[in-house]
Amino acid sequence: MSPASEVVVHANPELLAAACAARLVTRLVDLQAAKGSASLVLTGGGTGIAILEQLRTAPARDAIDWSRLDIYWGDERFVPADDAERNERQARKALLDHVPVDPARVHAMAPSDGEFGADPDAAAAAYAEVLAANAQPEDHGSVPTFDVLLLGLGGEGHTASIFPESPAAYETERSVVAVRNCPKPPPTRISLTFPAIRSAAEVWLVTTGEAKADAVALALSGAGEVQLPVAGARGRRRTLWLLDKAAAGKLGTVPAFPHV
Repeated sequence: MSPASEVVVHANPELLAAACAARLVTRLVDLQAAKGSASLVLTGGGTGIAILEQLRTAPARDAIDWSRLDIYWGDERFVPADDAERNERQARKALLDHVPVDPARVHAMAPSDGEFGADPDAAAAAYAEVLAANAQPEDHGSVPTFDVLLLGLGGEGHTASIFPESPAAYETERSVVAVRNCPKPPPTRISLTFPAIRSAAEVWLVTTGEAKADAVALALSGAGEVQLPVAGARGRRRTLWLLDKAAAGKLGTVPAFPHV
């Protein structure tokens, strides 16, 4: 396990989502106080959307200056804009339609019926251009230094839409790629790559359920990122695992594991 990894275990998925939402409020408020603005990369999935729903109803929600928050996505399902499976649509319903975000600072990936049509490679390249346009000189590259990047993971170890042994798992140059033939539907997606994910100051890996326990334990015990992509998700300054008890259920096999 990387010395930079931290782990927090909550009793159940509901407490995890509420605690993560509260943690986000605190972190974003602190960042905005320190430097005027903040950036957040969202994730989809049941846990990712539950966090946004908790954030919407959190009493401290309005402590965040939503107009000074840049919002990105770690991956997106390449489906039409009005498809219920689209991460952006779910995030808007859960949170973004209920807070005063600046539309110009909400950076969504293109849908399959958008300006690039059914060409996921063009949509991925366009999102890479969005990232490059928002990178600052101090970022030393073509990707912003995201303040907080949220990620989930699958039972087989995928994160964002980087699946085990897939071409995206081998990508070392591009920041965003099209992903085809995903082993779970929908088969075509757009995803940040490891270089983009690791540009984040903080990566928060959030997951629940016994089905994720093996992947969590393997990632924290040093598995390779091509075979288990979530093992390659880490932040420049912090990598934080936020788990419920079921997802953390096999961590006892990891030596000197810091249960919290």
